[in-house]
Amino acid sequence: MENINYQPIGLINTPFNTPENMPIQNAGAYGVRGTIEIFPEFSEGLKDIEEFSHLILIYHLHQVNHYSLQIIPFLDAIEHGIFATRSPVRPNAIGLTIVKLIELKGCTLTIEGIDMLNQTPLLDIKPYLPQVDLLHDVRIGWFEGKTKKFESYKSDKRFIKSK
Repeated sequence: MENINYQPIGLINTPFNTPENMPIQNAGAYGVRGTIEIFPEFSEGLKDIEEFSHLILIYHLHQVNHYSLQIIPFLDAIEHGIFATRSPVRPNAIGLTIVKLIELKGCTLTIEGIDMLNQTPLLDIKPYLPQVDLLHDVRIGWFEGKTKKFESYKSDKRFIKSK
C-alpha cells in the first residue's frame, strides 16, 4: 500500500513545551486555554465554525519519534496493546481531542481544554455533535474505575525515547 501524506492546516499553541505535567486527556485540562492559528490558505474553511461550542481536533503528535505495540499506560501498571490505550507512541502519530471553542478572530481560534504540546500541527477540525458523537452501551475495558483520574493525573517522561 502506498504512503499517505497530510498537510497541516494550522498550528495549535499551548502552554506545554514539554510533556512533563501536561494533562494526559482533555478531562484534566479544564480551563487550560490555547489558540489555533489556521494557515491563510485554509481560512475560508472556518466559515460558520463559531456557531459550534465544541470542536474535534485531529493533529500530528510531532514530538513522537518512535512507537511501541505494547506499553504500560498512564493510569495502570499492566502492559496493554497500544490500540487499547490512548498513549501517544502509536504507529501513526495521530492525536484526537475535543475542545471548547471560546472565540474566533480572523484565522485564530481560542480554545479551552487542551492536552497537547505547543506548536502541534493541526490536520483537521470537525464540529462536535452530541447527537452523533455520543454512544450508548459502551464498554471501557481496563479504564473501568480509573476515569476520574484523568482530571488530576499529569504526563511524565515515560513515552520519551532517548535519541
